[in-house]
Amino acid sequence: MPMLQVSILEGRTPEQKEELIKRLTATITETLSVKPESVRVLIQEMPKTNWGIAGQSVAKRDGGK
Repeated sequence: MPMLQVSILEGRTPEQKEELIKRLTATITETLSVKPESVRVLIQEMPKTNWGIAGQSVAKRDGGK
């Protein structure tokens, strides 16, 4: 049973996350020759304050947005 964990910044719409799950599942089924029912996708949404790039949180880099 393949399981994929994806970490993304918060702010995506439910529709975007559904599309991500759909496309990742399709890629895994095609690449690994498994049934879609066996694929698990876990999306972890991170607050911008908990994601750092080059020594700063994304929240600070974005000016607090």
